[in-house]
Amino acid sequence: MNEDHYIVFDQYFQDELSAEDKVKFENQLAEDPELASAFDTFKELNLHLENKFGNADAFDAFKENLQSISNNHFKAYKPKAKVIAFKPWMYLVAASIAILFGLFLFNPNPNFEDFNQQENAYFTERGTVDANLKQAEEAFNAKNYKAAIPFFETVLKEKKNPEIQYFYGISLLETNKIKEAEAVFNELKAGTSIYKNKAIWSLALSKLKQKEYKSCKEILLTIPSDYEDYDQVQELLKKLD
Repeated sequence: MNEDHYIVFDQYFQDELSAEDKVKFENQLAEDPELASAFDTFKELNLHLENKFGNADAFDAFKENLQSISNNHFKAYKPKAKVIAFKPWMYLVAASIAILFGLFLFNPNPNFEDFNQQENAYFTERGTVDANLKQAEEAFNAKNYKAAIPFFETVLKEKKNPEIQYFYGISLLETNKIKEAEAVFNELKAGTSIYKNKAIWSLALSKLKQKEYKSCKEILLTIPSDYEDYDQVQELLKKLD
């Protein structure tokens, strides 16, 4: 992407394009996947800046830090005898450059994959189990969650067990059956089993997967400090701040 693209991105985002130019630009986005991808990144950075720096002082401090980065990349665009304002798109491009060089001054939103570390299921070690549960265990541990779901459902029809419910909920979450997964986790959350806090953590991960960062944080704050993986809770909370 060159300077002109970022200028148009900013003009479109600020609703400064004429109706005709707006239509032309939207047609370009529809026809050019690379341009559309760059524009999506631009929008995300813009929104992230707005959310991260909720007041003028914080944003001014951010601008000062980025100014040194931007000066090395925008000299060619500054007239020799004229001082121009540092436009919003320049901050966004500077931010992009900072990301590429590992100099970005705030953490991006955390990813679901970074915190989605599932333990294996070991039902068979706890005594004799039926064939369906054994197959559910094998499929789950092989990360074949889609195959594990019907086996879990067959077992749960006969007997509800918090441990089996928990791994069933994980399988649903991994296959993007979000509503069903959250229903399972909420039921465990309302109970008193040892899987209560694990279920709350999984609910937070479900919100993270959906990029519902505010809801994710609110759920994390309800997890007690004696939770066995509380260090993960703290790490995710720090990234959400």
